[in-house]
Amino acid sequence: MIRDVTAGISVAGLLLPSAIAYAGIAGLAPGHAIVATIAGLAAYAALGRSRFAMVAPTSSSAAILAALLLSEQVQGSNAASVTEAAVLAAGLCFVAAGVAQLGVLASFISRPVLRGFTLGIAITITVKQLPAITGVQDGRADTLPLLWHLLLALPSWRLGAVLLGVAALAAILLIRRYSRLPAPALVLAAGVGLSAAADLPAHGVALVGALPVQWPHLAWPDLSPAGWSGVAELAAPLFLILFAESWGSIRGFALLHGDRIMVNRELVALGCANLLSGIAQGMPVGAGFSASAAAETAGARTRMAGVAAMAAMLVLAVWGRTLIALLPMPVLAAIVIASLAHALDPAPLARLWYLRRDAYVAATAVLSVLLLGVLDGMLLAVAISVLALLQRLSGASVSELGRLPGTTDFTSRTRHPEAEAYPGLLILRPAEPLFFANAERVLTRIARWAEDDASIRQVILSLEESSDLDSTAIDALAECDEALRKAGRRLLLARTKDHIRDAIARTAPDLASDARCFHSVVDAYTAATAAGSALPEQP
Repeated sequence: MIRDVTAGISVAGLLLPSAIAYAGIAGLAPGHAIVATIAGLAAYAALGRSRFAMVAPTSSSAAILAALLLSEQVQGSNAASVTEAAVLAAGLCFVAAGVAQLGVLASFISRPVLRGFTLGIAITITVKQLPAITGVQDGRADTLPLLWHLLLALPSWRLGAVLLGVAALAAILLIRRYSRLPAPALVLAAGVGLSAAADLPAHGVALVGALPVQWPHLAWPDLSPAGWSGVAELAAPLFLILFAESWGSIRGFALLHGDRIMVNRELVALGCANLLSGIAQGMPVGAGFSASAAAETAGARTRMAGVAAMAAMLVLAVWGRTLIALLPMPVLAAIVIASLAHALDPAPLARLWYLRRDAYVAATAVLSVLLLGVLDGMLLAVAISVLALLQRLSGASVSELGRLPGTTDFTSRTRHPEAEAYPGLLILRPAEPLFFANAERVLTRIARWAEDDASIRQVILSLEESSDLDSTAIDALAECDEALRKAGRRLLLARTKDHIRDAIARTAPDLASDARCFHSVVDAYTAATAAGSALPEQP
């Protein structure tokens, strides 16, 4: 409980100035971001399941909201009403997706994509903290151009800001390494104390500054039907960016710590968080990576950390704005970077290169986020992941099986040369499920394989990799049977599931008969060799 409270206080010190900055990005008063943070933390603590997720305004959603407020569809409308309508629309999208059990679509975001996304967004957030540490301000939003600009501006770096930022970062890492104390909270307090004791702006160190807060009130968006139509059209990008950021953070930390989460419940929780924020005239909210990482590194153990963060946020917003105003920007940036330290570890990607599996998918996710931004980067990485799956499935290889001597086990003759082949009998197994993208090519190859060998009289096809067959695969299977029959060969099926057999029977009843369709390779082998020799007894 104590760890959750200290973690929540540490995260609140990060969330409050960040919320003010995100409100500025969207062109709104700070109160909209503060109310959104309080509403998001409260709703998610009640309904969500991730112990690390801190649901609050994010930089990407703020940028999408800014574009919405500047779009032609909503020009002339009240910004607060448009914001409220957009947040409500995004919340409804989340809830509808959760109720409709559309969380299964998250399965297309593979673990390599998530790992690459996590590293890419960690690098992005880290680079965007560098202007605060260097004292060189720039309006560039893209990661690589910003980094290049900072390198070119090296002579203009403020030494005081750099030294303070590096010292704060080192202090957090050392405290975290050698003690169990809440390092971010201690460094945050030390930064405020130093600012109160010394004139840091005179040494080139920027402060967070005054935080004027005007509290919004509960209201329904005052928009015309045309205004609602424009908001509805532009709510989809807002929903997608919030989902990409939130699911990447929630699932990433769940995988890291072995936690169990249910994507449909998370969708509903995020939807309710945005609905509550929208009703309170707040900004869109999601499980931002930097705040969630800060909660994880601060030692959050349960969702009570979110409740503590909400309470601390409320206290700071009402009574602690004077202290937050004294917070040095380099210290705040150092806290953000320290919270991302573990996410910057390239070891998970290096492991993929070692395994020789999906490394290019993860690398593409990293580069996509860096070059295209969070939303476009995630979508491109997911698309490449799906294309990689289709490429692997569509290029299914076929193995010839043989019987291991003295057993009833059948295995690849290429991997096990000792596996025996029965004269006149060819046993084959596709390495991937048969479906529309590979069925015709694989089954045509099987037919030609048997036709090219004059000694082959019977072919056993094992369908153990296919959990189901679509209509294309069933038609191709019937055509393969017909081609083999005309060539004087007989096709038998093995490892055929009952529902697949029923589907085949509607197109090729004879192929699905008991004489040609079997539950195991052993049964098919016994039937094929019955005229010659039966299987020997097991030793």
